[in-house]
Amino acid sequence: MTHPRFHNKIAVVTGGGSGIGAAITKQLAAEGATVHAIELETERADAVAHEIRESGGSITVHTCDVGDHTAMADAISTIHNQAGRIDILVNNAGIAHVGNLENTTEEDLDRLYRVNVKGVYNGMHAAVPHMAEHGGGAILNLASIASKLGIADRFAYSTTKGAVLTMTYSVARDYVDAGIRCNCVCPARVHTPFVDRFIRENYPGQEQQVFDKLAAYQPMGRMGQPDEIARLALFLCSDDAGFITGAAYDIDGGVTNLR
Repeated sequence: MTHPRFHNKIAVVTGGGSGIGAAITKQLAAEGATVHAIELETERADAVAHEIRESGGSITVHTCDVGDHTAMADAISTIHNQAGRIDILVNNAGIAHVGNLENTTEEDLDRLYRVNVKGVYNGMHAAVPHMAEHGGGAILNLASIASKLGIADRFAYSTTKGAVLTMTYSVARDYVDAGIRCNCVCPARVHTPFVDRFIRENYPGQEQQVFDKLAAYQPMGRMGQPDEIARLALFLCSDDAGFITGAAYDIDGGVTNLR
């Protein structure tokens, strides 16, 4: 009998209640993983969990603010104690900000740093010792094309995603001998509820025109879909990617190399 790709794997996904995180969570569960979703807004995660359980998958939702070091350490410890190990960590939780240097306030920068940088650090800081204790694991961080390219009015966001990229390299280097692989993906624009909400709140009456403009930024002429990002994420977390670490995969409709 052929087992699913993630049979008997214990996976932790931060921000697993919506968008890319929800897609990753659903696909991991569909392929046999026991998933632990860490989410601040648990109502959204509970809806995802209900869908997974209805399909026969296994998921537990943990309410936690990824920017809170102690809370994340406690959540990861709880998961490890319940499951006996952690095989996969997906640091997906993140927030955005629109603005250049001058109109990015200190509060804006601190808010993004707390989630996008410290949240990733908190997840890895808590999970890596458990992974090393059990002979290794796979870490997947959500970076962005903003970590590699100059994008207008994304000062704080680009700053934090650049940190995610370099944290990925550092952890991959430091823990390769412990059997821990650490990679990241760098998406361009992805059509999530966040995008729709951003357009609706900032461009009332111009929703379709703005959406079309944002889609056209990608040379392929459209935004990515959460399921497309999830499929790449699952590959990098799987044994099929066993010889890949310290890599940053563009999934961007051609933005990085074709614009």
